[in-house]
Amino acid sequence: MHAVITVIGKDKVGIVAKISSVLARYKVNIIDITQTVLRGMFAMIMIVDLDQATISVEELRRELEKAGKEIGVEVALHSTDLMESIERI
Repeated sequence: MHAVITVIGKDKVGIVAKISSVLARYKVNIIDITQTVLRGMFAMIMIVDLDQATISVEELRRELEKAGKEIGVEVALHSTDLMESIERI
């Protein structure tokens, strides 16, 4: 199972490290990642593989949101099933 993670907020050192460390802790593999900084705002989209994850999707969502709050960014996790359903509509 794959998921999409988005991260948005004011650019600062350590955003990628903080989010990727949460993923590594729970054995979530990053398949693809893109990031950019626009006028001081950081934006990142990740596609992750949850097949080996040691945490449920809901628990992972909470952990990522918590990590985001600690560093002042918004983090969202979406199932690719949801994204594909939206795309079909």
